[in-house]
Amino acid sequence: MSATKTAAKGKPNNLIAGATGDWEVVIGMEVHAQVASNAKLFSGASTAFGAEPNSHVSLVDAAMPGMLPVINRECVAQAIRTGLGLKAQINHRSVFDRKNYFYPDLPQGYQISQFKQPIVGEGEVEIDVDGETMKVGIERLHLEQDAGKSLHDQHPDYSYVDLNRSGVALMEIVSRPDLRSSKQAQAYVTKLRTILRYLGTCDGDMEKGNLRADVNVSVRKPGDGLGTRCEIKNVNSIRFIGQAIETEARRQIDIIEDGGKIDQETRLFDAAKGETRSMRSKEEAHDYRYFPDPDLLPLEFSEAYVEELKSGLPELPDEKRTRFMKAFGLSAYDSDVLVAERSSADYFESVAKGRDGKLAANWVINELFGRLNKEGKEIEASPVSAAQLGSIVDLISSNAISGKIAKDLFEIVWTDGGDPAKIVEDRGMKQVTDTGAIEKAVDEIIAANPEKVEQAKAKPSMLGWFVGQVMKSTGGKANPAAVNEILKAKLGI
Repeated sequence: MSATKTAAKGKPNNLIAGATGDWEVVIGMEVHAQVASNAKLFSGASTAFGAEPNSHVSLVDAAMPGMLPVINRECVAQAIRTGLGLKAQINHRSVFDRKNYFYPDLPQGYQISQFKQPIVGEGEVEIDVDGETMKVGIERLHLEQDAGKSLHDQHPDYSYVDLNRSGVALMEIVSRPDLRSSKQAQAYVTKLRTILRYLGTCDGDMEKGNLRADVNVSVRKPGDGLGTRCEIKNVNSIRFIGQAIETEARRQIDIIEDGGKIDQETRLFDAAKGETRSMRSKEEAHDYRYFPDPDLLPLEFSEAYVEELKSGLPELPDEKRTRFMKAFGLSAYDSDVLVAERSSADYFESVAKGRDGKLAANWVINELFGRLNKEGKEIEASPVSAAQLGSIVDLISSNAISGKIAKDLFEIVWTDGGDPAKIVEDRGMKQVTDTGAIEKAVDEIIAANPEKVEQAKAKPSMLGWFVGQVMKSTGGKANPAAVNEILKAKLGI
């Protein structure tokens, strides 16, 4: 199914075609981001990933009688930093509540969360989709503890429980229902993930479950009120978020057009089957019997504390993107690519410092990122350092080497390492700028190809053939600009 139709101007209008006309999908997101912290929200147990089952469980996490929760100060700070990064209201007083429900991997029989008084209030995230910028409203961010994990594939007759995740701090970031397409939802989660990684408040690793989304989907006729929503739980990849939305929107449209009605429920997305399936009827807040946790005092902090945290924030992606465009004359697209990860942006800035920003961006994006993607490496594992790539850019800018030689040099540095300038010197890779030597090569090519000479005089576009031959005869070392000028003069073009 295609989730959008194309409007008259060529831009998607985000409407979905149905048998009875067009439909609009309405999407709200609840993103659960694991707080980057060494210890859990209410205990000192480790949050390290991949440990043996039940090896990172304190008496508090296991809900042993008489054990009391103690708030982790760093988790609070991380939530405030995130709120500031989302341009959100920071609530100086918030309350922890008990959210009551039974599940085998929830030892307490309740989850400590926040309900009416969260730590962070309204904010916004700016996204770019289909060439347009839009703002997605953030309704709230609250802190809560994660549950454990039920394992159903360890024994034919029994389920096992691993409590290593029990008590790990989560930030639940709730958006307003402002999204109108799967593409917008994907852009929103991608941008949110980038902001969290820049802030250092969540590593955003979706494969480990450190960032996962509950996606609320409903459909309506354009202009109508909101339809009945279904929540798709625990979607753990950007690609699956898009697929789940499109699948669920089509399911709801088909039901309504067949005369049925949508039941408000929680569903799971099965990527292998390309379908959503019912998990349970959707609970409302009163079903959880929220009440303030009697073991935890209200969380209170001063404006001075918030300002102190704010002063330590890094430059965020939107600001960095704007600066790259102004300082280096980059396009919006190139800037977006470079700021997608903080490490990529830092690498580029090191290469571009004191150099031609556009040339540096071209080499970072096309050569470096292209090669990293091909080999499945992250930029932190790049065999070519920013200093080495900067040296290659210097050699191009000074006309010491041509673009073609630069690519050969990049390959050598990638494979063998070394100082680019020394490699060029030692291997005789310097560009030939001596016009006498170039002229000699040009004369030899012209003398050997009289028919081509006549063709070039009649059809100047043939000049490219001669340039190629001269570059070939000089091993790619001739200065291309000089070759062009000398050829034009010799051929009278």
